[in-house]
Formats: sequence, structure tokens, C-alpha cells
Amino acid sequence: MTTQQKVAMLYALLLLGAAALNYLPGLTDDQGRVFGIFALDIFDDLLHLASALWAFFAALIGGRAARQFLLIFGGLYLADGLLGLATGSGFLDLGIFNYGVLDQPFKFKVLASGPHILLGGFALSMGLRRW
Repeated sequence: MTTQQKVAMLYALLLLGAAALNYLPGLTDDQGRVFGIFALDIFDDLLHLASALWAFFAALIGGRAARQFLLIFGGLYLADGLLGLATGSGFLDLGIFNYGVLDQPFKFKVLASGPHILLGGFALSMGLRRW
């Protein structure tokens, strides 16, 4: 198994964890916000689940498929996180289309968009590496 396949498998596990956040007791507050920061809806959960399955099958298929997953996923998630940081809304959950630019405190934008920036940036950097 190549390093990129291992990273894709790690992403499958991380994304499954993200999809499960709403369903683990004690992680959401009384307003349904995970860690008191952001609310995830069923669409977010399905997006994370679909991404996890994509990562899992890419890792199983081979090094080339894993690399393509890391490049495409990384680019999309990084762009979504940067848009969220700039506007308070991302595009993967259709937030920018449904809610437009949101007037959120910068700290909130960093906390809400940070996971996509970090996950996307790392995936993209791993996909760009030639092993």
C-alpha cells in the first residue's frame, strides 16, 4: 500500500468520524452545535459520508486512485474552507447559495472553516507529492 493510499484510508476514517459527530452524545450543545461552534445537518453528514466512501474505495483501488482523491478532495475542501473564512459560508454544503455572505465574527469563521482548510490543504499537499 502506497503512502497516498494510507493517507486516503486515514481520510476515510476521519470523514466517517465527522459524519458521526451529530450522533455521539455530549458533543452537541442545546442548540445542536457540535463543540458549541457549528451546526451540522443531514446534508453535511451525507457529504462527509460520501467523501469517506470515496476515500476508502480510492485507497483500495490503488495508488493512482488515492492520489486523484487527495488532489480533488484537497482542492475542493481547501477552497470551501477559504471561502468560508472569507464569507462565513462554504459551497460544498450550498451555504453560499442558500445564505450568502454571513456577518460572523472572524474567530467563528476560523473555527468553523479551519477543519476544511487543514484537511483540504494537507490532502492537496499529499496528492501533489511524487512518491
